[in-house]
Amino acid sequence: MMSSSAQAPASPGEHHPSRPLRRLTARGRKEAHRVSSPLELFFDLCFVVAIAQAGIALVHAVATGHAGEGVLNYAMLFFAVWWAWMNFTWFASAYDNDDVLYRVVTLIQVAGALVLAAGVSEAFDQHNYVAIWLGYAIMRLAMAAQWLRAARSAEGTERTMALRYAGGVLLCQVGWLGLVVLPEPARAWVFLVMAIAELCVPAYAERACPSSWHPHHIAERYGLFTIIVLGETVAAATTAVKSAMAAHGALGELLPIAAGALLIVFSAWWIYFVAPIHGHLRSNRQAFLWGYGHYVIFASAAAIGAGLEVAVEQVAGQAHLSTLAASAAVTIPTALYLVTLWALHSRHFKAGVVQQLLQPVTAALVLCCTFLGDSAVLAAGLVSALSVAAGVKLTARNAAREHRARAAAA
Repeated sequence: MMSSSAQAPASPGEHHPSRPLRRLTARGRKEAHRVSSPLELFFDLCFVVAIAQAGIALVHAVATGHAGEGVLNYAMLFFAVWWAWMNFTWFASAYDNDDVLYRVVTLIQVAGALVLAAGVSEAFDQHNYVAIWLGYAIMRLAMAAQWLRAARSAEGTERTMALRYAGGVLLCQVGWLGLVVLPEPARAWVFLVMAIAELCVPAYAERACPSSWHPHHIAERYGLFTIIVLGETVAAATTAVKSAMAAHGALGELLPIAAGALLIVFSAWWIYFVAPIHGHLRSNRQAFLWGYGHYVIFASAAAIGAGLEVAVEQVAGQAHLSTLAASAAVTIPTALYLVTLWALHSRHFKAGVVQQLLQPVTAALVLCCTFLGDSAVLAAGLVSALSVAAGVKLTARNAAREHRARAAAA
């Protein structure tokens, strides 16, 4: 079901006229040739700065023996970045008119992400969330302004939906003040309650009227952000290897980690893009479950890079933790990425028990690689690569079988 203003695809002229300001009206869900805009790509790249800062802080926490606290802080900070990114992505898919005001408000959200990134270290080290709250507030107030602008141009149930979004965003932002004003023991509970509240806002708002997000555009946006996060993982691992070599010259000990890292990242990319997902995003229920689940996919993909840095530092003698713990820093997020991607994405394209079990079994084997000592990362990479090869072989075999069956039927 679509709002009345989104029944027909808009022509390019309606979205790229010469006027600097125009009404913020819904775009058509079946609009042809819908792709990511340069502004959206710039938005993603700037948000990755905050993800990189969270990864650096996670590396420091794990390397100094505070893995539990580090993972909790990482999960909280990553939620703020991911949720602001996701809200903008779905809004833009439905309402992007690319006028001057839309661009300015979007750039304000980017500024908020950079403020948040600047406060990551203090949040991890001193549990000071003032900069985090301020950066998140900038992003969320800008998002509420976008929804209010959409409400001004909408009518009926679509206007109700937009106002619910704006009101929910503003109310939640007030609740997040608890991270700043309440004592430290209460902050984990504040995060849990407010995260649930944030997740409920879209479900409540779209009960009035589903927004006109574009399935192909949403799938492309998530895919591009996955590529950027995996690229950050490669960059983090490369920097760690370079630093270790400069300080200790331990090239022979680092080569297995470097090779394993490449195989893990290459496999993560291959598995994500092996089949298009936009055809599965047919309703709000399917799309929201898929979109929300990407919190784990994005967070684990970024955590792989942090884990690789920890593994390099452990080999170079810069991290005060065991080989087992350093290996787990890589294998656990890798396994989590694989099994979550299978649950949300890959299983919809698997035929037969063997194909369905391939990815979960791969995740289990990657976890088993944790206990292989210095070869753990390389073994995890080989297991991931062999899983990709097996998947390609099974897909080709099934395609050949279907072709023979059609030929026989003809």
